[in-house]
Amino acid sequence: MNNTEQPQEQAQPLTAEQPKNPLQGFTLEKILNSLLSHYGGYPALAAQIKIKCFTENPSVKSSLKFLRKTPWARTEVEQLFIRLRLYR
Repeated sequence: MNNTEQPQEQAQPLTAEQPKNPLQGFTLEKILNSLLSHYGGYPALAAQIKIKCFTENPSVKSSLKFLRKTPWARTEVEQLFIRLRLYR
């Protein structure tokens, strides 16, 4: 090796194990519908997650619109889904 060549770092194999993502394969709509089914509707879900779109004129369409635009709310919904292990 001469002075102009830099030592190459060894690349990690592409098959390196990564922790499994429990949300893999679940759309936000599937997550929301699973939570609604688990809790029996918006009133019980709203008791778990205090989000206005779950308490005032709630619908799947309006909830999805809000959750897609509001990262903190989406995280709350996804974390509840994971805590309840509804991905199984």
